[in-house]
Amino acid sequence: MSLSLLSRRPLMALMMALLTTAAHAHSVETAHGPVEVDVDPQRVVTLHEGALDTALAAGVTPLGAVTTRGGDGVARYLDGYLDEIAIVGVVREINIEAVLSQQPDLILASPQLSDEQYALLSRIAPTVVPPAQGFVREAWKEDARLYARALGREDRVDEAIADVERRAADMAQAIEERGVDTGATLVRWMPQGPLVMSSQLFSTGILAAAGLEVHDGGLVPEHAGHSDPLSLENLSRIDDDWLFLATLNEDGEEALASARRSPAFERLDVVQRERVVSVDGQLWSSAQGPLAAQAILDDLERVLLP
Repeated sequence: MSLSLLSRRPLMALMMALLTTAAHAHSVETAHGPVEVDVDPQRVVTLHEGALDTALAAGVTPLGAVTTRGGDGVARYLDGYLDEIAIVGVVREINIEAVLSQQPDLILASPQLSDEQYALLSRIAPTVVPPAQGFVREAWKEDARLYARALGREDRVDEAIADVERRAADMAQAIEERGVDTGATLVRWMPQGPLVMSSQLFSTGILAAAGLEVHDGGLVPEHAGHSDPLSLENLSRIDDDWLFLATLNEDGEEALASARRSPAFERLDVVQRERVVSVDGQLWSSAQGPLAAQAILDDLERVLLP
């Protein structure tokens, strides 16, 4: 065998490897421009609650995730979809070393990921960041579809979103036919006081899709997710046909239990009519994605369409 042929072998092997990689990768348009991603990623890390939800809806079980707000693990509504998962950070503080230890071939990140974190993470694996859209009810669908493209599971996620839309429309029709009162306010109860949640969030968007008229009492500033904490004396601002009260953890639950004993709370018309509904704050005020949407619709169906 000639020496020249031997010298060409490493070059030929490199070219074959590059061609094989190109054949098994596709480009995904992200907030940071096009990113090349394997068509069937096997080791996925999610750094956003909506990314974790979407991956599970697509039939992919990630290796790592960040904690939910107010908790030290992922949101409780996902218990039935996960046995265990590595925690690689909290909502706004990612443990880069923990991500690296999972040896991911794809990272699905939050629209709020900082440029500094992106620069580090993208050196570990292709990192997909959706464009930031602010508080827009339907933004979760575009985020989910982008994550789905990165996972190579677009059909699964499109179907999951369509299922949510069909079910919400059916519920809206049933609510109208039964003459159910439709005014609704969502409040997250914190130790420092109740926060009225924006009508433009993921969860309040699901309420609207199911036929409810979501109110915020004029208390939520534009481009904000919630109001400042309310005093008990101002609780009349959140009186409505239905009041959904979300707590993130035991501290919030204790604060809510204390408020329920106050005269100001007892005077609310919604309390008198027994239309105050306690809900999981990890789901109703933090999560997003097709599975979260179905879980919220489950809660609504039990309460409004028993």
